[in-house]
Amino acid sequence: MTPAHSTPRRRLLALVPAAALALTLTACSSSGGGEATPADPAKALDTPTTLTFWTWAPNMDKTVALFEQKYPKIKVDIVNAGQSATEYTKLQTAVKAGSGGPDVAQVEYFALPELALSKRLVNLKDYGAAALESKFAASAWSQVAIADGVYAIPQDTGPMAMFYNKKILDELKIEPPKTWAEFEAAAIKIKASDPKRFITSIDPGDAGGVDSLIWQAGGRPFQQTDSTSVTVKLQDAGAKKTADLWTSLINRKLVDTAPGWTNEWWQSMGSGQYAMWIIGAWAPGNIASTIPDTAADWRAAPIPQWSASENVSSENGGSSVAVTSSSKNKAAAAAFAIWLNSDPQAVRSLSANGLFPATNELLKDPAFLDQPVQGLGGQKANQVFADSSAAVAKGWQYLPYQLYANSVFKDTVGPNISTDINTGLSAWQKRITDYGNQQGFKVTAP
Repeated sequence: MTPAHSTPRRRLLALVPAAALALTLTACSSSGGGEATPADPAKALDTPTTLTFWTWAPNMDKTVALFEQKYPKIKVDIVNAGQSATEYTKLQTAVKAGSGGPDVAQVEYFALPELALSKRLVNLKDYGAAALESKFAASAWSQVAIADGVYAIPQDTGPMAMFYNKKILDELKIEPPKTWAEFEAAAIKIKASDPKRFITSIDPGDAGGVDSLIWQAGGRPFQQTDSTSVTVKLQDAGAKKTADLWTSLINRKLVDTAPGWTNEWWQSMGSGQYAMWIIGAWAPGNIASTIPDTAADWRAAPIPQWSASENVSSENGGSSVAVTSSSKNKAAAAAFAIWLNSDPQAVRSLSANGLFPATNELLKDPAFLDQPVQGLGGQKANQVFADSSAAVAKGWQYLPYQLYANSVFKDTVGPNISTDINTGLSAWQKRITDYGNQQGFKVTAP
């Protein structure tokens, strides 16, 4: 913690490591931001400035209030411009127009490459962000480090876990499955207990859910080798293995294919029609708030493995905080984004308000790991999630036009999800390939 009486320059020393500071105070914003702008966060933090911050994260005002208390010359206006793709559409338009956009924006990891490579975001290397790498989980940092730049600061992550209804598993004397083979056996037993029950569901409109399963299975379907060359391979070994298993489960009606996040879907979760949910570590808050009557029945366990000897996980969701290239206050915006997601006080505030941390300090903090999790019957599940974060497999990439790819998932994989997911993945690959080539990329689809 920085003493309250620190000068602005000393406050900055707590904000950015020394090695980064040397770079910060001498560098100029030379990439992603268009015109050259002196990158002097120390001066910026001591200059009366109003920043606009687009975010949909809950209770963000509480953490921002801490920043404004520490840096009283900076005012941060929080705007909810919509969530995910809704925000990105507005962001693209505003930044391109050069007005009406935010200085700082919350951006999910899957959308970062597209926004960064289209020069909508500032390269935060120019503000010393590269020196922050060791503060963050490797999987989180790998998603903001794009094309030799750093285009955002990680805010939260979604290491995969298996959430299960303990009441149902206890009733059927089923142990939480440790492998996908055990998961399949549990699915058969759950269906036999009640024809209306499913072990879980898979959303026909959610590309992220399927991507996470493919990632954990070793698939790497999206690879960009240079600024214009892209490979799309949605039938690589990991993708095919995933599609084969889930197609088999669906065809035997062991897994439901109802769209997720609807009232009907949550009713199925709350009534015991679904026994499990394979999803990111951010889920407990949703369970607690949406199905409060049965939330205490749910617990978390590691995601099943393809081999009992493995310990491999992946990510689902998670977001970062980026500075837009249209910002007129880039230095102050960069300093705010860095403080918000790396200052210990800020990170604990974000975690207390429902975001699963991206910083190593908190992921290894015994107090955090021993903290009972609301919505999981008080289970100390953060250790499960932290272990999953450490086990996230390397090498995953998103497309430089992942926003489009995700938008057509429901039209390609969706119609085939009840019959053959492999057919759907092939249709998705063709649509993605055609679009990429039309946009000027050289897309290879073996």
